Amino acid sequence: MSQASSFFKCARQRLPNSLPRAWLTLLALSLVSALLTMLPVLPELLGAGILILALIKARVILALYLDLAKSQVWLRGFTAVLTGFVLVIFSLYRM
Repeated sequence: MSQASSFFKCARQRLPNSLPRAWLTLLALSLVSALLTMLPVLPELLGAGILILALIKARVILALYLDLAKSQVWLRGFTAVLTGFVLVIFSLYRM
């Protein structure tokens, strides 16, 4: 009468390619961030671009690594907090 633990039930629910896809997405976004620094743009646009890419990377980590894609309420909540944090950082950068 042994039952499978809940760990294995959760592990089977994850898409088989979600972690490699997340890793490749993070790698591509990091490459775009590095390439963005080489462009001759205004410092404000550069800062905004890097912060937006960081926000996208944080959302990928939350959704795919931490499996918050299954809980849209938590994912939206964390995204809202991180977006507010990015806006505060950008406004401080502009001063």
